[in-house]
Amino acid sequence: MKKVTHRLRLSQQDAHYGGNLVDGAKILALFGDVATELLIHLDGDEGLFRSYSEVDFLAPLYAGDFIEVTGEITRVGNTSRTMTFECVKVIQARPDINESAAEYLNTKILTTKAIGTCITPKGKQRY
Repeated sequence: MKKVTHRLRLSQQDAHYGGNLVDGAKILALFGDVATELLIHLDGDEGLFRSYSEVDFLAPLYAGDFIEVTGEITRVGNTSRTMTFECVKVIQARPDINESAAEYLNTKILTTKAIGTCITPKGKQRY
């Protein structure tokens, strides 16, 4: 099925905790954006995010890190759409070297994965 990937840099504004740690809720919001794009592609409508059946935070993210957020529709029901999501770190900030140091990671780090269900009401499905 259709897969969508967004790449972005986490900024200082995304830091929520001491040590520039980024709140996991930021990643869930990005998963929501990816879900919306997938629903528009499938149904021609933004739909509604109903629930997560699973969310795993596996590694920390910090301001200055670059991430890729990917989502894929894995099941299509009458109105429900099950999706899987992943967030991987591709560039790591290195404030231990200096305030602007960073490095590409040879191996991406899986930081967050989730399974969610979205709903597109029948009357709003255009495709």
